[in-house]
Amino acid sequence: MVSFDSDALSKLCSADQLELLNSIDRLRLQGINNYVSLPQIIVCGDQSSGKSSVLEAISGVAFPVKSNLCTRFPTELVLRRTPHISAKISIVPHESRSELERVALSGFKQELRGFDSLPEVMEAAKSAMGISTHGKAFSKDILRVEITGPNHPHLTIVDLPGLIHSETKHQTTSDIELIQDVVQGYMKEPRCIILAVVSAKNDISNQIVLKLARAADPTGNRTLGVITKPDTLTEGSGSEALYVCLAKNQEVEFRLGWHVLRNMDSEKGSYTLAERHAIEAEFFAKGVWTQLPYGSLGIDKLRGRLSKVLLGQIASELPSLIEEIDAKFDVCKGKLTKLGQPRTNPDEQRLYLVQLSTYFQILVKKAVDGSYNDPFFADAKTKQGYRQRVRAVLQNLNEDFASDISNRGHYREITAAEINTANKESERSVKLTRAEFIAHIEHLMRKTRGRELPGTFNPMIVADLFLEQSRPWESIVRNYIEKVWGAARQFLDIVLEHLADDSTSKGLQQHIFEPAMKNIMLNMAAKTNELLAQHQKGHPITYNDHYFNKTVMNFRRERRQKDPLRILREFFGIDESSETTISRLNGSYNLSRLAERLTESSEAEMKHFAANEALDCLNAYYKVALKRFIDDVAVEIIESKLVAALDNILSPMSVFKMTPELVSAIAGESEENRSQRDQLTRQLDVLRNGLQTCKKFVGLRIRG
Repeated sequence: MVSFDSDALSKLCSADQLELLNSIDRLRLQGINNYVSLPQIIVCGDQSSGKSSVLEAISGVAFPVKSNLCTRFPTELVLRRTPHISAKISIVPHESRSELERVALSGFKQELRGFDSLPEVMEAAKSAMGISTHGKAFSKDILRVEITGPNHPHLTIVDLPGLIHSETKHQTTSDIELIQDVVQGYMKEPRCIILAVVSAKNDISNQIVLKLARAADPTGNRTLGVITKPDTLTEGSGSEALYVCLAKNQEVEFRLGWHVLRNMDSEKGSYTLAERHAIEAEFFAKGVWTQLPYGSLGIDKLRGRLSKVLLGQIASELPSLIEEIDAKFDVCKGKLTKLGQPRTNPDEQRLYLVQLSTYFQILVKKAVDGSYNDPFFADAKTKQGYRQRVRAVLQNLNEDFASDISNRGHYREITAAEINTANKESERSVKLTRAEFIAHIEHLMRKTRGRELPGTFNPMIVADLFLEQSRPWESIVRNYIEKVWGAARQFLDIVLEHLADDSTSKGLQQHIFEPAMKNIMLNMAAKTNELLAQHQKGHPITYNDHYFNKTVMNFRRERRQKDPLRILREFFGIDESSETTISRLNGSYNLSRLAERLTESSEAEMKHFAANEALDCLNAYYKVALKRFIDDVAVEIIESKLVAALDNILSPMSVFKMTPELVSAIAGESEENRSQRDQLTRQLDVLRNGLQTCKKFVGLRIRG
């Protein structure tokens, strides 16, 4: 076994760089790696790849090999160069542990005087983690081994369990899958440097670690390969040539390259570190290994290389690490804010609801006023951000309704040409020519004749025609009301999700929001019935006489221009697609014939005068009534019955009036919520410390 005061050479760091390494280690010890990926070196390899010998050579500490203890949990090896020699062993509990388990495991601390007792200490750690032959096979807790001394490099590495090829009496299929999942989980962390250890004793293609490293790091940017047991290769063999090519980064290419170590066989006895160095140096001084760069051979060069790689990785990842911690901090803080202060009694619960209702009213008022200057409002280009801007949603739905009812709100639609019988009627409308419409009106006039003189019409005919013409309004407006109500409900759900934890949100939905929204819908439906009744059951009324009369005159003028224009086109032989002006040509026109044609047109119009007048009045009144109906729906239903009621659904006054039983049902805190608050509080503290620590080193330059 290597002696405690080993003479392992070290590459010195500056004081700032050493403090950076120590700070990252402290963050890891606090458990920040449970929330963000920290820059670190992980040692991976197949079982019997010589991984333990690599760790022993780096640290000068002989880890138990035959007992296979290290395969059951990750081991964090912390090496620091200090004037004084010390060795401490502790357990860093995994985040998934309960509070009692965390306290118990954190209390496991051992300080060693020498490493002869290391196997016993690791056995005790294994027992503390709950690992046993017939119990749990693997733990996610980390065994932390901290070694300081004058001859150690500044380095932190995490040793992972060896990858198993096949099941044995003591290693089941589930053990194989579990260890592989854990190793892959570490490898996939984007800030991890992968130290992939392969044994020259085995075929390259059979070593699982290379396959997993390639899968986790396809470009090879953060992988450093280590070849062990080169002394088992036959000189001049194809295998030796293959591994030399591998060491030259020609066979499997990694950005960080490869390194070769000649470790000692523990089964052949124990060696001092000086003896190990001498044997390794002698081995690399001859044969094909002299072809390789001196910096990629031997443990001394590997220590310095790893120190530089780790420092470089930390420095390059520091800006993105700060961003990630900052983002996670904000998310954690938001979750804690939603949970609010502890609510163990009715007064605390009521206070929580009062605070929540106050902010609810603020957000709703901002949203309905169109003042989107609160952090609550996400990017408007996203679906969530648009739904939060409820005023924009309402405005757009109002415009869609106005357009829809203007285009499809009339039952009879006049077209210029005859329509096939199959296409004449649809679910909502009937398409017909003006002549057909006039015929329909005349038929209705005969059925409803009163004492009116010939050529005139009963004013109530306009009421009958309007009732028929506005028939589609009801289905259009009810569909629109449901859409607007649904958008408001969706908005409230988003606000509630933003403000309250899941338990409180469900309570508020069940006891407050659902009943309130149902009541709002009933009020909207009642007002809709009232507005429709004014047009469906009453007689036409408008005191907007100027607009009505002007519209009637416009319809008359348009109608009276059509027949003379058609006659003139026919008389002068002008196509409908041509201009209405013509150049005077040589020749004569029969003006008497033209006068006869115009007279015939006037006489024909007189036969349908009353029907035409009734149709003009219908069209004018429909236009006036539609404009009024659209405005009434927007103001009296949407604004008065929906928008005005939204912020009153939950108010401090309504919370004050709640019974203690209702307050408890809504805001009473479950054990799950209390546990979540404790966990989030710990996480927030860890992330806050991590953020402060990392920001101290922004701009630090790494030597070398």
